[in-house]
Amino acid sequence: MPPTDASTDAGTAFADPAGPDPGTGSEPEAEPGRSPDCEETLDLRLPDEFLALCAEEETDRPTWGPPGLADPVEAIAAPAAPAARHAVPQDDDLLDHLADWGSTTTPAGVLHLVPVRLARDLPLIARWMNDPAVAAFWDLAGEASVTDRHLRAQLDGDGRSVPCLGVLNGTPMSYWEIYRADLDPLARHYPARPHDTGIHLLIGGVADRGRGLGSTLLRAAADLILDRRPSCARVVAEPDLRNTPSIAAFLSAGFRFSAEVDLPHKRAALMVRDRVLRHLLPGHHSE
Repeated sequence: MPPTDASTDAGTAFADPAGPDPGTGSEPEAEPGRSPDCEETLDLRLPDEFLALCAEEETDRPTWGPPGLADPVEAIAAPAAPAARHAVPQDDDLLDHLADWGSTTTPAGVLHLVPVRLARDLPLIARWMNDPAVAAFWDLAGEASVTDRHLRAQLDGDGRSVPCLGVLNGTPMSYWEIYRADLDPLARHYPARPHDTGIHLLIGGVADRGRGLGSTLLRAAADLILDRRPSCARVVAEPDLRNTPSIAAFLSAGFRFSAEVDLPHKRAALMVRDRVLRHLLPGHHSE
């Protein structure tokens, strides 16, 4: 997986200081006959029937988000290209059809997590990645092709990680990666549980940083995950241990500090948001 944070309440860019995690971004050279991702993801043995079904799939799966998304969002960039095809059939989606999750209301407004379309969203995301405050953590500065490769690694994958734009009140203002932490290389470094779901976040605009928005969005996204993924008992994150503003934002969002973990590119703080403790959070209202 890629990084974990984004802009924080202290005004830094909410991002992971050590750059992309092994699952996406820069990867070691693949062995002959193996895909580049093989060394950096958990091995999943898929039945022959499943692979045959994938091979027969002929139509692209749309990646635009919830129906009726506000018009200002649709105008953010160029016309959408055909969506990248997922290897997982729609009736067996690893993240419970994130594109259909819909919106959630936060104190800052209505938040949509809208799956990325490269033709529409790449220029914006690449510009955010070249902000020095973001680049220090995500390590994706440079030509747009650098960000393109990072996004394609997820979009062309099996759906265990979905890159999204965070659209707040109709305006794209953040970049998210929602991923299956139990199927990610992160699972090698902590006692993962089935369906653990991870979050990576960066807040793109300088004006949106340093005013508590990171905590608000993290809490809302974690609630959205727990609401839409009933099989998920925990939402996790792994910000760099040096990124104290990011860790503070996760704590304010209802995450707890679980452990320090040594990852290939950083020493991280494992942050956990537990479903069973959800009712104890200030401001929680039982449905």
